[in-house]
Order: sequence, then C-alpha cells, then structure tokens
Amino acid sequence: MRSNRSHMLRLALAQLNMTVGDIDGNTRRIIENIDLARERGADIVVFPELAVTGYPPEDLLLKQNFVDDNMDAIQRIAAATQGITAIVGFVDVAEDIYNAAAILHNGRIAGIQHKFYLPNYGVFDEDRYFQAGMKTSVYTLGDVTFGVEVCEDAWYAGGPHSQQALVGGAQIIIGINSSPFHAGKWRYRERMLGARATDNTCVFVYLNAVGGQDELVFDGHSLVVGPSGNVEFRCKAFEEQLAIVDVDLGLVMHQRLVDPRRRKAKLRSSIRTEVPEVVLEPVAAVDRNGNTSVTSQPPSDVEEVYSALVMGTRDYVNKNGFKEVVLGMSGGIDSAITACVAVDALGADRVRVLIMPSMFSSDATQSDAQKAADNLGIRADWIAISDIFDSYNRALSEVFKGTEHGVAEENLQARIRGNLLMALSNKFNLLVLTTGNKSEMACGYSTLYGDMAGGFAVIKDVPKTLVYKLANYRNTISPVIPETIITRPPSAELKPNQTDQDTLPPYEILDPIIEAYVQEDRGIREIAAMGYDEEIVRRVIRMVDRNEYKRRQAAPGVKITPKAFGRDRRLPITNRYRE
Repeated sequence: MRSNRSHMLRLALAQLNMTVGDIDGNTRRIIENIDLARERGADIVVFPELAVTGYPPEDLLLKQNFVDDNMDAIQRIAAATQGITAIVGFVDVAEDIYNAAAILHNGRIAGIQHKFYLPNYGVFDEDRYFQAGMKTSVYTLGDVTFGVEVCEDAWYAGGPHSQQALVGGAQIIIGINSSPFHAGKWRYRERMLGARATDNTCVFVYLNAVGGQDELVFDGHSLVVGPSGNVEFRCKAFEEQLAIVDVDLGLVMHQRLVDPRRRKAKLRSSIRTEVPEVVLEPVAAVDRNGNTSVTSQPPSDVEEVYSALVMGTRDYVNKNGFKEVVLGMSGGIDSAITACVAVDALGADRVRVLIMPSMFSSDATQSDAQKAADNLGIRADWIAISDIFDSYNRALSEVFKGTEHGVAEENLQARIRGNLLMALSNKFNLLVLTTGNKSEMACGYSTLYGDMAGGFAVIKDVPKTLVYKLANYRNTISPVIPETIITRPPSAELKPNQTDQDTLPPYEILDPIIEAYVQEDRGIREIAAMGYDEEIVRRVIRMVDRNEYKRRQAAPGVKITPKAFGRDRRLPITNRYRE
C-alpha cells in the first residue's frame, strides 16, 4: 500500500441536469464542465449515471442508432480529457448493452465499469434493457488508488466497492448515480453511504444527477463521505453545481493500519478474487490555489418537497418546449399551491389562470382566487359557466327526464371547465396544469375529462394534509395565498353547501389510511389494527380499488413519495381480489 498520509485529491463533482435523448447537448455540457474542472485544478471530474443519454432512456435503448450515437459521444468526450481524468456515465456496447461508467484519462478511454446490480422495482426497469456487469478493476493515479461503480451497486454490501477496496486497495470509491427523489430519501442515502465507507475503510463519493424527467425528479445532494462514515462534503439540493472538493486520503491509510479485521478479510478474499489494477500516468502539475466549494445543508422536510415540485414542473415544461401554462383557479388550496409552484418554476409572465364560477361558487372563493392571482402577479381571466351549464341541462333534459340532480350534473360542471381550459391550450399553445392531489386521486374524487384534463399534474403525489403544509411554507417566502384559502373547509362547489367531507373521511384520517394501503401494501385488518375504524378503512380501500381506471388516464406528475401512482404502483384494473 502506498503511503499517502498528506496526499490531497482534488475532485470536481459535476452535478448536472441532463436531458434524455439530447446526446449532442449532453455531450457539449460534459465537455464544458471537463474544461472548467481542469481550469480549477481538479484531478478527477465526475458526472452522473448515463450522463450521455440522460436517465432513464427507456425504450430509446432499443434503437440501434441511439446507442451508436452514444458510443460516438463517449469518444468525443474522451478526446477532451487531456490533462484530467473524467468518469462519465454512458451505454457500453459489447455482446450486449450495459449501464456503464467510462474512466477517461488524458485523451483516451482507460477503462469501463459495468453496473452489477440492475434495479427492477418501483420506477426502475433496467432488467428490460441491460446486461449485468461481472468484473471490476481499480485505477491508480499517482499515489491514489480508486474504484468506480454505478448507482445501485452502492446499495449492496457486496457491490464492486467491496472488492475494489479490500482486494484492489482502493482508498476512494467513486459512485455515479441518477437516483430519483422522494421525500426524506437523502437520509437513507447518507446512512447507507456511511456504512459503506466504514465497512470498506475508504472515502466514498456519491455523485447524483439533478433535474426533472417526466414524473421523476433527481435531487442532486451529492456527497463525499469519510472513512469514519461522516459526511465531509454535501452538494446543493435541487441545483446544478460544479463543486470542487479537496479530499485528504491520509486518514484512510491510518485507519487501515489500526484495524486488524481488514487484514483477515483481505486474505480470505484475495484467494478467490482478482481485481486488476490500471495505472494512469499522472498529468502535469496544476495550480490548486483556487477556492474549493462550501458544503451545503439539507433542506427541511417541507422545503425539499416544494423544491422537488418546482424543479419537476420547470423541467417538464421547458424540456418539452412549452412557453406558458394555464390552470383553473377555484379559490381552493390545491389550485393556489399549484399556481405558486408554477410561478416559482417558470416566472409570473409564463403562468395564467382561468376563474370559472358557477351558480354554486361562493363570492368568497372567487374573490380569493383573484386575490391569489394578483398576489402572484399572474394573468387571471374570468369565464362564468352557469349559462353553459344551463345549455347542457337543456340538451340532456329529455334523456335525463325523471332522474334527480346528482353526480352526473356535478361532473358536467367540471367537464365544462376542462373544455374551456383545453380551448385556451389549443388556441394559445398553453400546457394545462391539473390541480388534483394524491388523496383525491386515490379515492377517485376527481372527474375524468374534467378537473383531470391536462398535460401535467403538479401535486398528484401530494397528500392533502401535505398540501396545507406546503401552502403555509410558501407563505413564509412571501404571503401570496390568502389565509381564508388555507382555513376554509375544502369544497368542490358543485352543489349547494358542499364540502369534501360529505364524501371523504377527514383528511387527517384518510391520508394515513391511503399511505398504509398504497405505499406500504397493508391490508384492511392491519390498518384497522393501527387504530382506524374498520368500516372507514374498508370504504377507503373500496374507493382506491375501483378508481384504478381513472388513474391510468391521469396526466403525469411529480413523484415525491416512495410509491406514487403510475409507473411506481402497478395493479390490474380488472381485479376481483378483496381482502
């Protein structure tokens, strides 16, 4: 083992927002950041998992030209690494395709590390596309030996890092990631990475992507974890950053000298495992007098969710080429928080709202809708729907003869509003944002082709109780949501004196039941044993089950919980199983 008690390795952590399929654009940004890292004296610059293609590329991987273009790009990137080492995620092609990291050094591809563990759960489907890796190596650059692995491999104690550190002698493991966000996930990551660093007596580098891709958000939050398991550096959350970090590897050597357990484990492992070493010739000395980056603190629980919604909305709108968005503003809390997110994501000049009162709308809610729009500085247009609703009723009078006013008439109002929003969308090329929350989506308390009509569902994974917390949080930034919107009992206002609790249990009861059933896959008896009335539990579960068909037709929206509706939770619509 080389003595490196005083050796400092300068890392550049390129926490970037890539776009799926934009191989040329992603390549250009990678090369730009290689140049910046070189200027700031970095030895190694690290980029996210599948940085060349964007993550997840999904069925683009089935297109031969896409894979070939990605291979051409990694050659162009390699040529740009004169005087520096870069670790870049791409799709490697051998007898199959692999999710891979390229180790690029001084103008050439020095090595390639394939991903061992392919996730095939939740939002992941990598077994559909990739072959799993089987071999690993270590790389020596001057006095430093390092290993490289890809994302999921870090979550397994027996991932490539274990052999790289134990057999290959790597003092530092560099993991490239595109790890999707859900609330609080950063805590799990930090605990896991701390365990990996201490188990292998090494420095562990976790470089994550940042940005929105359809329903997924990548939160960045890249890390450098020391051999004692402590976080030595943390990148910003939900922001792009080229962070410069000086890593002192002396402590790794010291801890390995004083820990006899590692010697015994190394002896056993080396009998059956080989980890080839690739020697990289050091480049010319560079000026390291530039300032390093300042470590960041994690956001609060509510702040991180709000930041994820803003980033997910901004990237969905911008990456899909929409200039402006529109939503229906009802005077309720859901549309208010959706408008706030849209303004914070895009700017007030790119957001407009439509206020559409009916005969059941109160003066108070409509006044609050206008007030919230004014506070946000966005355009608000008014179209009353009473006359349109009357014309629908006249048209349907013969076929509805002898029936009572009910859900059909209530939903007509929602569908009229959906029609008007889509008319604005078509006329002015606006993306319609829907405003339904997870509690409503779970129970079917929403109208197909009505309030569900639109292109992006900003808060579809946000439980109603969290919507209130988000509204209060947003008002700490600037008081834009009228207090009466937050305190008024929620109502769809589709019939006289209506409130949500006419149909649904109180949200403080409903949301934990939905979480237990949807997120934790608990059954009726289990949930009732948690202290909830069994009949209420049965009623909620019946609503969730019978409204699967609605959710299949819902717009995509930002995932913020461990299990979101859509690609995260896959249940058959035709399904007779009941507990």
